[in-house]
Amino acid sequence: MSEPALSPETRAFLEKLTGGPLGDESLWHEALTHGSTGEARHYQRLEFLGDRVLGLSIAEWLHELGTDNEGRLSQRLNALVSRTMNAAIARKIGLAPHIRLGKQANDDGGRNSDNILGDVMEALLGAGFLTQGFPAMRALVRKLWSEAVTGKVGQSKHPKSALQEWAAGNRRRMPEYYLVERSGPDHAARFTVEVRIHAVGEARAEGSSKQEAETQAAAEFLRRFG
Repeated sequence: MSEPALSPETRAFLEKLTGGPLGDESLWHEALTHGSTGEARHYQRLEFLGDRVLGLSIAEWLHELGTDNEGRLSQRLNALVSRTMNAAIARKIGLAPHIRLGKQANDDGGRNSDNILGDVMEALLGAGFLTQGFPAMRALVRKLWSEAVTGKVGQSKHPKSALQEWAAGNRRRMPEYYLVERSGPDHAARFTVEVRIHAVGEARAEGSSKQEAETQAAAEFLRRFG
C-alpha cells in the first residue's frame, strides 16, 4: 500500500511555508487530515506534539525579550498559544483550503472553525518538528507569530481577571458564569455563556469553546457596566 501523497498545490504551499524540504510527506498529510475523513491517521497526535513545539518556542522568545515576572510571562504565553491565536495565524497563511475534511464536517463549516484551524496549525508544527527539526520550527514560529509577539497580544489584563478585580474594587459579589447553550456538531461547536454579578447585571457572548465564551462575556460585561 503506497503512502498518501500531497497534492501539488499543498506541497507547494508547505514548501513555501517552511522554506525547506518536506521529507516524509505522509506526516504532513496526516497533519492536514481531520478525523471526520474516517482515516486511521489524522492530526490529533501531531497536534499534541506541535502544541509543545509552539509553547516552548514562544516561552523561549518571551524570556529572551524582556524581564517580565512569571505571572506576566504566563499571561502573554497563554494568549499567544491560544486556539484563537493559532486559528488567526492559520487564516493569515491561507491554511483552510489544504485541510482534509469529511463531507459533513466541510458542509458544517469546519474549514472555518477556530477549533480545527488552530489544531491543524499545531499539527503542522508537529510534522515539521519530526521532518525538519526544532530549530526550523522555532524559526517558523518566529516568522508567523512576529506581529503578535512584538505587538500587545497578551499584554492587557485578561477580561475574566479584569472583571474579577472590577467586582472586588466596587465591593460587588464575584462574577458567576453559566453555560446557556451548546450548539453545533462536536468539530464546530458553539457555546453561549452568561456572566452575572449580583445587583449589577449580566452579559452574554458566544465562542468556539466554553472558555472563549466566558472570556468574551466578561469583556462584554466590562464594556456595558465597567
